[in-house]
Amino acid sequence: MRSVVYARYSTDLQRDTSIEDQIRLCRERIGQERWQYLHAYTDRASSGATALRPAYQSLLEDARRGEFDIVVAEALDRLSRDQEDVAGLFKRLSFAGIRLVTLAEGEISELHVGLKGTMNALFLKDLADKTRRGLRGRVSEGRSAGGLCYGYDVVHQFDARGERVRGGRSINEAEATIVRRIFGEFAAGKSPRRIAFYLNREAIPGPRGGQWDASTINGSAARGTGILNNELYVGRLVWNRLRYVKDPNTGRRISQPNAPDRLIVQEVSELGVVSQELWDAVKDRQRSLKRNTRPDLAKKPFWARQRPRFLITGLAKCGACGSSYVKISAKLFGCAAARNRGTCNNRLNIRLDTLEGMILDGLRNRLMAPEPFKAFCEEFHREMNRLRIDANAAAEVQRSELDRVERRIRRIVALIGEDDAPLRALKQELVSLEAQQLALQQELAARDAPAPLIHPNLAEGLPAAGRAPTRGIAGTRDAR
Repeated sequence: MRSVVYARYSTDLQRDTSIEDQIRLCRERIGQERWQYLHAYTDRASSGATALRPAYQSLLEDARRGEFDIVVAEALDRLSRDQEDVAGLFKRLSFAGIRLVTLAEGEISELHVGLKGTMNALFLKDLADKTRRGLRGRVSEGRSAGGLCYGYDVVHQFDARGERVRGGRSINEAEATIVRRIFGEFAAGKSPRRIAFYLNREAIPGPRGGQWDASTINGSAARGTGILNNELYVGRLVWNRLRYVKDPNTGRRISQPNAPDRLIVQEVSELGVVSQELWDAVKDRQRSLKRNTRPDLAKKPFWARQRPRFLITGLAKCGACGSSYVKISAKLFGCAAARNRGTCNNRLNIRLDTLEGMILDGLRNRLMAPEPFKAFCEEFHREMNRLRIDANAAAEVQRSELDRVERRIRRIVALIGEDDAPLRALKQELVSLEAQQLALQQELAARDAPAPLIHPNLAEGLPAAGRAPTRGIAGTRDAR
C-alpha cells in the first residue's frame, strides 16, 4: 500500500518544526501498518479555512492520477477546516479508491466527514469570537488592537507575572511631524497626489519604508483608512470599523464596513498628534471635494460593486520603472508610479482599445508562427493524453460497476422463480439495481467523443497572413 503524508500549520507564529513533528508521527503509524512511505505534502503558514494551498492542490492532482493508495495526516483539521472542502476531499479520494487515515480519528468515513467537518467549522467561528472579544477588551483599556500605525512605536510592557502586555503605543516624534505636515498641507489646499510627490522627492520613507502614494494619504473617509482619516491622530481610538470575510472562489479576505452602531470608540488624548482645529479643517475640505457620482452604489449587492477587470488588468507594466499600468480615466491607462507617486518620468498614456488591439493582433499573428505552434501542439497532445487516461480509468470503473449490477440483476431474476424466495425484498432490490443500471448506462453513453488532434506542422501550411509579421507589437524587427 503506497502511502503519503499531509502536514500543515496555520500561521507564521507557529513553529516550523510542527511540520517535522507531524511527519514523524505519521511515519511511525505507516511503519506500524507496514505500508510503503512515498513522500509528504507540506503547507507552511497556511490556513485550513481555504483549499487554495499549493501542497493540498498537488495532493488532489496526484490522487486523481492514482499515484498513491493512502493519505495519512495527524488529524482531519490538518487537511481542512472547511466543511465543503472536507466533503469534497473525501469524495475525490473515495472515487479514486484512496483511503484517508488520521492519527486522531482513524480511517475516515462519511460519519467523520459530517461530524468533524461541523466541529472544525464551529472551532473556527468560536476562535474568531474569542479573538474579537480579547481585542475589544484591549481597546477598552486604551491599547491598540493590532497593527502598527504610522507615527507611533510599539511599547514593550510586562505585567507583574512577567507576561507580555500587548497593545502599548508611544508617539514617534519624527513620523508625527510628517503627519502634521500632511494635515497642514491638505488643509491649505494641496492634493494628496501633490503631497506624495514632494515627500518622495525629499526621500522621506512611507509608512512601510517604501514610497508615498496618493491613496496612502487620502484613503477612504467612509472606511476610516488613510493618513487623513485616522482618528488616532486626534486622540480617538476607533475599532471594529471593518469586518473581513473570505471569498469562497479565491480564498482572499475582503473587507466590508460595519454599521456605525458597532464601532468601539475610546478616548486616548495622550496619543493625539494633530489638533482638533486642524482635524476639523481637513474634514471640511474633504466634504467640499466629495462628489457622489454613484448614489445608488450602496443599494447594489457586494459582488455588483466590484471594479471591472480588463484584458490587461495586472499584466501591463511600465517600461521605464516596472510599475503597473493602471486605469487613469475612462479610456486611458498610465504608469501608476508616475501618476500617484511622482517617482517615474514616463508620462506616456495609451488608450485601452488601442492597447488591447495591439495585444490581440500580436497573439493572432505571432502565436501562429511554426515554432510556437509546434510547442503548443505538443503540450496540447500531452494534456489530451492525460485527460484520456483519466477518462478511460473512470469509464472502466463505471463499466465494472455496471457489470456487477447486471450480474446481480440476473441473479435476482433467477431467484424470483424459486418457491421460497423473499419476493418483496428481491423486488425492492431489483428496482434499486435497475435505477442504478440506467444511471450508469446514461453516464457511459454521455461521455464526450475524443477531441480532434492537431497536427504540429499545421502552421507550415497556413497562408502568409497567418504567419508572424516581420515587425512585432512594439515595431521591432522579428528575430526570425
